Order: sequence, then structure tokens, then C-alpha cells
Amino acid sequence: MADIISKVTIITRREKFDELRDALNAIGITGMTVTMVEGSGIQKGTIRIYRGVKEEIRLMPKVKVEMIVCEVPVQSVIDAAVKALRTGGIGDGKIFVSEQLRVVKIRTGEEGRAALVDAEE
Repeated sequence: MADIISKVTIITRREKFDELRDALNAIGITGMTVTMVEGSGIQKGTIRIYRGVKEEIRLMPKVKVEMIVCEVPVQSVIDAAVKALRTGGIGDGKIFVSEQLRVVKIRTGEEGRAALVDAEE
């Protein structure tokens, strides 16, 4: 049976990113792609007052963190993220997990698990 390689995508509050990164590093996740994004869900935006003028913000600033996981159990990633991110309020975010069918390292042509580790380790 081939090793299962999963992609974990976490979308959450930008101000919680440092806590998330530290929690993931603590369980052995060091490689990740981070993108600043905007989105809406249950929150549906907010009203802020800037220089005395009301402004409706429909898309909330968020951070999207993506990582490929095969060495660390996916459930450990989920548990660490939830512990770091949960405030109990609307806007804590979501975690998406999907299986990756194929991973190819461009530099060497290695595939699967071998494409995710450095051969010099």
C-alpha cells in the first residue's frame, strides 16, 4: 500500500498566524505555503468607522496556510491547529483535508514521499 499524502489547508484570522505556525513547528511541520486572502462566511463582514465615516467591510482579512503532510499524522495537524486557533467566536476559520494523488519534485523528478524530503538529509 502506498503512503497517503494529504494536503491540509487552514483558513483563519491573520492575527493568529504566529500561534498556528509555532504549534505546527512543535509537531514537526516546517514546510508551508502562506497566502493573505479575504473572504466571508457566517460573519458576512463588519462595519468600521474610519475618520468619522462608516465603512462596510464585506470581505474579512484572513490567512490561508497550506501544507503537504505524510510523515506527521493528519489528525495531529488538525488537533494542533484547533488548539492554537480556537477562540470560540465566529471567524475562527476552517480546516480542509484532501488526498494528493501525485507529488513530483521538479528538480529531481522524484515522486511521492521521496519528492517531499531532501535527499541530503
